[in-house]
Amino acid sequence: MNPDIPLQLLGGITAREFLRDYWQKKPLLIRQAIPDFESPIDADELAGLALEEEVESRLVIEHGERPWELRRGPFAEDAFSTLPEREWTLLVQAVDQFVPEVAELLEQFRFLPSWRIDDVMISFAAPGGSVGPHFDNYDVFLLQAQGKRNWKIGQMCSSESPLLQHADLRILAEFEESAEWVLEPGDMLYLPPRLAHFGIAEDDCMTYSVGFRAPSAAEVLTHFTDFLSQYLTDEERYTDADAQPVSDPHQIQSDALDRLKSLLAEHMSDERMLLTWFGQFMTEPRYPELVAGEELGEDDFLNSLQDGAILVRNPSARLAWSEVDDDVLLFASGQSRYLPGKLRELLKLVCSADALHSENLGEWLADEDGRDLLCELVKQGSLGFADE
Repeated sequence: MNPDIPLQLLGGITAREFLRDYWQKKPLLIRQAIPDFESPIDADELAGLALEEEVESRLVIEHGERPWELRRGPFAEDAFSTLPEREWTLLVQAVDQFVPEVAELLEQFRFLPSWRIDDVMISFAAPGGSVGPHFDNYDVFLLQAQGKRNWKIGQMCSSESPLLQHADLRILAEFEESAEWVLEPGDMLYLPPRLAHFGIAEDDCMTYSVGFRAPSAAEVLTHFTDFLSQYLTDEERYTDADAQPVSDPHQIQSDALDRLKSLLAEHMSDERMLLTWFGQFMTEPRYPELVAGEELGEDDFLNSLQDGAILVRNPSARLAWSEVDDDVLLFASGQSRYLPGKLRELLKLVCSADALHSENLGEWLADEDGRDLLCELVKQGSLGFADE
């Protein structure tokens, strides 16, 4: 994608201009980002997904058994028949993993790294429905899909911002409105992290939320050090072979901290280890149990492709790749594998193609490393044969 070509999705500005002027800086209202947008899923189908065990869903009822009552799915079939006429919202996570037509929407956001995109959440709200004024610690694009929603924009927030006393919802106790817009189908609102917002349905309305993965510093430190510890031996310890006599044996002196920092820096600055961890962490599937492969031999794999079978990415899988010296590194659903640099174009194809088959794989099926990689991705579950 050319970053200097204006995008309809961004209201006629280029991806470069959007990233420079708006991304993680300020909101952007885009009228008719997707003109005449029609949701590929309706309210009944969304409610049907909320009945499924593997689908993450929630109901927020503003005036339920208690203020801002939260119910978690999966729901029973009669759960929606007892809801009030107004002021409730159904939220269903990762709809893109279950409805291919919703996943296709993400193609319009390819000016951003795919490994940064988390999922497409869809909410349906009855008139007056809302989840209260709140803020997110990640970027989000809010695409109106049905009906009208009033969006109020407020102040920048932090972990110090006061919240209502609620066990499950992070609803702001104070909201300082600075702007207000009504979005209709096809309109989209971009919000940077930590910006307070408050959406209220004016009628039966559906909103798509494209959210992004943004690990916290605490997550990075915790998970990376856990990852590193798998590769460190018990012999690697704090040492002080350069120690000098001390005047006060109870004092921890600055040279001890220097040795400690040196010990940490030796491993924390290992770029190859950091890349390996980061790629695995950012491609971990939201629902790992849905990334299940199948055992098959390489001969059976090749015969299937030669007979016209088609490989597709598992909707729950996440793929990315990087370069390390003369090698390439593939990240597939939380796992990684170093590969020879000659497979660079194959990795690009695997990560980007809608379908893989004997025609576009071509010469890669004659390459031992290429065949082995494709077969392993099927066994691992990131790739699978399409149904007839």
